[in-house]
Amino acid sequence: MKHIALGLCLALACVAAHAGGNADRGQRLALVADPKDVKTAGGKGCAACHGAQGEKPSAPEQPVLAGQYYDYLVQALSDYQNGRRANAIMKGFAGQLSKQDIEDLAAWFSSQKTTRLHDQR
Repeated sequence: MKHIALGLCLALACVAAHAGGNADRGQRLALVADPKDVKTAGGKGCAACHGAQGEKPSAPEQPVLAGQYYDYLVQALSDYQNGRRANAIMKGFAGQLSKQDIEDLAAWFSSQKTTRLHDQR
């Protein structure tokens, strides 16, 4: 019985952690928009530098987003947006995001599995 109660508590905690974001919408937002592909409409381009699941940054100075904490991703994107974090490229991308977009992207990337790159950085 204790195992069932613990399992339910953990499940509720996971749901609460992503209460503000929709991972499915976040997945679509992470895509690079391609006018020839309707499925990418509305994509914000995260995948270009971080990989489709946030697991393969295109350069060493770009972070792995896959498996990162939801709250951390929301805070980081908000900080780029309002200038608390200084990076011209990320300020440009984050500047076009709504609060819901940020929460959805955070839900998507935080729901992905971590990779070996996490340990190498």
